[in-house]
Amino acid sequence: MALVVTTTARAEWFRFSDSAMTTPVNLELWADDRAQAEALWRQVFAQFTRVDEVMSRYREDSELSRVNRDAAREPVPVSEPLFAVLRKARDISELSDGAFDISFASVGYLYDFREGRQPDDEAVNAGLERINFRDILLDDEAHTVAFRKPGLRLDLGGIAKGYAVDQGMRVLTGAGVQHARLSAGGDMRLLGDHRGRPWMVGVRDPRHKDKQAVVMPLSDTAISTSGDYERFFIDDDGERIHHILSPSTGRPVGEVQSVTIIGDEAMTTDALSTAVFVLGARNGLALVNDLEGIDAVIIDEDRRMHYSQGLMSGE
Repeated sequence: MALVVTTTARAEWFRFSDSAMTTPVNLELWADDRAQAEALWRQVFAQFTRVDEVMSRYREDSELSRVNRDAAREPVPVSEPLFAVLRKARDISELSDGAFDISFASVGYLYDFREGRQPDDEAVNAGLERINFRDILLDDEAHTVAFRKPGLRLDLGGIAKGYAVDQGMRVLTGAGVQHARLSAGGDMRLLGDHRGRPWMVGVRDPRHKDKQAVVMPLSDTAISTSGDYERFFIDDDGERIHHILSPSTGRPVGEVQSVTIIGDEAMTTDALSTAVFVLGARNGLALVNDLEGIDAVIIDEDRRMHYSQGLMSGE
């Protein structure tokens, strides 16, 4: 008689991390074995690489760079992923009356946060004439992008990472994963719960790196945070110069310190976190409270916390 011994995979949590799109990417998932988990991680991370290749304004060979170079001369055909992000950006711009505007790069490129340099008023004022999302012309049938004005530039830093997180999560759900957390910088998607209990997600204290302002129990949701602590320097006058610029002034927004948005997909929460940051606590909450399935936590310049109606009511 032959003795047949079988072994069964023992599911457990697996964690992976790397960097892409100039930000840390982290994945935690429940999988049957390490080989399966590693294969999924490679597929998920590949999504971030692809998005960066298409949507980075820092890569000369990206589709976005080609758009920035050529779209003022003629309509530029683009891929479906880039067109989908541009279309969503347009929707959030219209929804927020221009508080979110990817053409802010027409001034944004003048800032150098690594070197601690900002443009003078003359340069900012010249660039402001080119900030207007309505001058970005999208042809839904031809999938082309054109600019009405020369010198207009786009930056997808406020929406592309959210899109990449959503794409990575589609890989996981397509493979049958039921419990996972995927994040890229301030953008996160939660799949299911943490095996019988909610994921505990902290909102960072904007002025204390290792301290959390609030911790929320969440599951099956997207969450994005925009803060004035992500990329900044202190100028000679002691002012915090950060990367979230007002499309109307070309200067950093100063009314709030961070905005966290909760919703169904990371591309939307990513863009809305920037829009609400620009709008400020009062107008930002008014916008969020009018949107179904969207909630917000805002920390203002006086470090007061503001919650949307859905969080206050416990809905």
